[in-house]
Parts: sequence; C-alpha cells; structure tokens
Amino acid sequence: MKKIAQPRYRRILLKLSGEALGGETGVGICAEAVQGMAGQVAEVREVGVEVVVVVGGGNIFRGLSGSERGIERATGDYMGMLATIINALALQDALEKLGVPTRVQSAIAMAEVAESFIRRRAVRHLEKGRVVIFGGGTGNPYFSTDTAAALRANEIGAEVILKATKVDGIYDSDPKKNAKAKRFAQITYLDALQRQLKVMDSTAFSLCMDNKMPIIVFDFFRAHNLRRVVTGEKVGTLVTG
Repeated sequence: MKKIAQPRYRRILLKLSGEALGGETGVGICAEAVQGMAGQVAEVREVGVEVVVVVGGGNIFRGLSGSERGIERATGDYMGMLATIINALALQDALEKLGVPTRVQSAIAMAEVAESFIRRRAVRHLEKGRVVIFGGGTGNPYFSTDTAAALRANEIGAEVILKATKVDGIYDSDPKKNAKAKRFAQITYLDALQRQLKVMDSTAFSLCMDNKMPIIVFDFFRAHNLRRVVTGEKVGTLVTG
C-alpha cells in the first residue's frame, strides 16, 4: 500500500471563487463542480489537515458589477454577501454527503441557516475535526472575499492561504494571450506589487504582506492538486516575504 505523504501545513484557508462553483460557465451552481471541490477538501482532511474555506459569490451576484448597472454600491455588496452564503450552504451539503462534518459561519447574522462568526468557536470546530466555511465576506460593503480570506486566515491562525484558480500559478503576463509567459515558482510580496501582478486585491494583499501570511496560487481543478499542495509538493506559485 502506498504511504500517504504527511502534510506540511496543519491548518489552511482555502479561497474559492464563486465562479468556480459554476463549473464551465461560471454561472449558477454546478453540482459536479461542487462535488469535485468537496472531494478534494475531504481528501486533505483525511490526512489530518484542518480546513477553513472562504467562498465568493460571483456566480450568483457581484456587487461591483451590480453598481455599474445602477444598484447602489453598498446594497450591491450586501447582495453579493448573501450570494456567498448560498454557495457556502451548497459546499456544506456536498461535504456532509461525503461524511465530512461541516459548519457554516456567516459574517451577517442569519441564525436559521448558519452560525454567526465567532473566532473561538471556529477554532474549536477545527480542533474537533470539522471543516468551517466562512460566508458573508467580512460583513461590510467595499471589502472583497479576498479581503475576507486574508482577515479570517490571520484570525484563526492559518499557516497559509491557498488561492484556488484555473491556472497553475502566477505568470508575468496573461498565459492565455502570451504563449511565452513565464510562471513564477516563488515571488515576494514586493515583487508582485511592483510587477502589478493581480494575486489578490490590494487590501487583501496588504493584509497578507503586513502579517507575513504566505499565499499559494494553484490550479484547483487538476485532480488531487490540493493534497499535493498541503503535502509540500512544488505546485503553483508561492508568494512570501
């Protein structure tokens, strides 16, 4: 029997975009896509990794694009936060069907469907082996779910933020437009800022840089890639000090 590699990280925060839950179209909720995500999360939990997830809502509603269509910005952002709760519940359902105990914590109070975010309670869930999904962003308009991920990662003592994407890391230019684009195996926060590489939005990125929170950008849609990342394989791009 093949020996399973021991995890490099004890506690991780996985940042998922809302579009990822939409599958190929990036719109709505694709059951197969959500099941695939849940399978990868279950896989790393089995090797003893504590997992928290922050999920976006762009597959349902994005506040910024709503404001461009005439919706007041703060209202649009709250609508986007509610969309993240829908996604969090979908992921919770998929995980629990795999036998993974899961809790959803919301930055916006909605006691009938999710716990309110309480840092100590979230940490206790992790210690008991539960996956915790944070919905509702930060609970404030004008802040992205990237910022929520950076904030929650620091609050609950995660060792790394794993930013799930459809590309295998950070490039010096768009690899879809430039066949000679160079992928970075590792890059510093300052270098990423100077090159204007869009790892995260500026607020989230600054929070990570100030608190020395490493970020790994990787292709989440390649089978078993999440397990490869947490066991220390050179997957994606590491952003560090």
